[in-house]
Amino acid sequence: MSVLILKNIISEGPGTIEDFLLENSIPYRIIELGDGETPPSLDAFDTVVMLGGPMAIYEMDEYPHLQAGSRLIREAINRGMKVLGICLGAQMIAHCLGSNVYKGHKQEIGWFDIELTSEGIKDSLMRKLAVHPAVGDFWKRFKVFHWHGDTFDLPMGAERLASSALYENQAFRYKNNVYAFQFHIEVTKEMVQEWFKDDPNATPDIMDKTNALYEEYTGRAMNFYKAFFLQL
Repeated sequence: MSVLILKNIISEGPGTIEDFLLENSIPYRIIELGDGETPPSLDAFDTVVMLGGPMAIYEMDEYPHLQAGSRLIREAINRGMKVLGICLGAQMIAHCLGSNVYKGHKQEIGWFDIELTSEGIKDSLMRKLAVHPAVGDFWKRFKVFHWHGDTFDLPMGAERLASSALYENQAFRYKNNVYAFQFHIEVTKEMVQEWFKDDPNATPDIMDKTNALYEEYTGRAMNFYKAFFLQL
């Protein structure tokens, strides 16, 4: 297998996704779409990961790389490839599946709970994310890292897997091979620190929360990656 990772901005990702791929000797290639790098043919890959960014789907005229990324997502979905979208990447998947993407009523930034839906509880990959990596018990509700102000309608034919207090659509699955997460499963401590550096959204305890939650969160993410990249 081989994974194509598409970045919309240098500072976002691939974080713990890359750590997992390296640890498991899974070949991958990173393309800086936001810097104008031309993506390769999908022929050499079986998985596409689309990462986040501060731009919006409805700003495609201003950010032409979003059009290129959307074309790749559509092609990957049509080929039946595995696709994972994170934050903006999730919004791009929703857009490619025909849904509206729009500015939300409030920004969701920091560590907040998501809760699995009934479909999320049944989904084998979401269950990997929901099981506490240290003690092994199943958590229907747990904290994830958010940084977004946009949201989207659930695409037709997709299954909603998780919601938060602010936004109903936090995760969805399309068919059995496409997963979209509004939250940032991939963050490292260094990424959180960099994103909040000199940012007005930073709170005094943000790194304390990150340090307290990071080991558990990374363990959840690694369990999901194992199921997504190796078992799906």
